Amino acid sequence: MRQKASTVVTMADVARSAGVSTMTVSNVINGRPRVGAETKERVLAAIGELGYQVNLAARHLRAGRTGVVGLAVPELENPYFAQLAGRLADRFEAHDLRVVVERTGASREREMEAVAFSRLRMYDGLILSVVDIDPAELGQLRTDAPVVLIGERALPSRFDHVMMDNVDGARQATAHLLATGARRVAMLGGEPDGAANMPALRAEGYALAHAEAAVPVDPRLNIRSSFRLQDGYEGIRALLDRGIGFDAVFALNDVVAMGALRALADAGLRVPADVQVIGFDDIDEAAYLVPALSTVSPGHAEMADRITALLTAQITDGPTGEPQEIVVPARLVHRATTTPLS
Repeated sequence: MRQKASTVVTMADVARSAGVSTMTVSNVINGRPRVGAETKERVLAAIGELGYQVNLAARHLRAGRTGVVGLAVPELENPYFAQLAGRLADRFEAHDLRVVVERTGASREREMEAVAFSRLRMYDGLILSVVDIDPAELGQLRTDAPVVLIGERALPSRFDHVMMDNVDGARQATAHLLATGARRVAMLGGEPDGAANMPALRAEGYALAHAEAAVPVDPRLNIRSSFRLQDGYEGIRALLDRGIGFDAVFALNDVVAMGALRALADAGLRVPADVQVIGFDDIDEAAYLVPALSTVSPGHAEMADRITALLTAQITDGPTGEPQEIVVPARLVHRATTTPLS
C-alpha cells in the first residue's frame, strides 16, 4: 500500500521494500548499467508503490550546485524571447537543470545586475542577452561563473557568444523583395544608427541588398521606431499620410510586420498584390497569420542547441579553453505575404 502523503519516503525505505542495498537503488535511479533486469524491475516497483521522489534540491546541494540556469533577456512581451526561453527550458531539462527568466529592460544596470547575481552563485550558469552594457565594461568583469552571451553587439572574446546572422538574414529578405520586382522597400523598426546592434546590422543587410541590385534607397522609406505592434502600424500610417510611395516592407522583426499588415489592411491595400511584406525572427505566430508572413528564420533550433552545449560544458567541466563566437546562419522562409520567384 502506498504510504501516506505526509510520510517522507527515503531511499532506504525503497531498498528495504525491494530487498536490495541503497547503492542498488541509487544505481537504478541514476541509470547506471550495473543492475540486472529483474532487480531493476523490483526497485522500480517499490518506487512506484511507496511513491518515492528524488530530492533534486538535495542532490544539487551535495554537488555544490543550484540546478538552475538564468536567462536574462530585454523583455518578456516579445514572442521571440518567450519562445527562446521555451526552447532552452526543454533542452536544459534533459540536463537536470531548470531555466529561470529575468527581464533586464535592455538597461545597463539590470544587465550588470544579472551578471553580478551569477557571480554570487544564484545560478549554475547564466545566459545574458546583451543590449546596453558597454563591451569594454563587460570585458573587465571578474567572474568565473559559467556565462554564455547572446545578442548582436561586438562583445569581449573572453565569453562564449552565440548570435544570429543579422546582416545576411536582412540581405536575403530585402534581396527577395527586389528580385520579385519591388523597387521602393520601406524598412520599419529599430534605430539603425550607432553601434553594431541588431537594428544597425539588419539595416546594413537591407542596404547591401540594394547595392547588389543597383537599386537606390530613398531615406524617407526608413521608418525608425521601437519593436511593438503599434510601431509597425503607425509606421505604415506615417508613410501613407505623407504620400510616400512604397511597394514592399521589410520589418526588422515579425511583431512590427504584424502591425504593418493590419495598417495595410485598414488602408485597403492587398498583400502581396499591392505591397509585399517580410519580417525577421520566424516566431511561431508568423505561419498562422492571414496571409501567412514571409520572414527570416535565424536558426532557432541550432541557436538553442549551441547555447545549451556551451553552457552545460562550462557547468560540468569548468572553463573549456578558448571562448567561442558562433554565428548561426539565417534562412529565408517564403510564405504568402511575398511574391514567389518565377
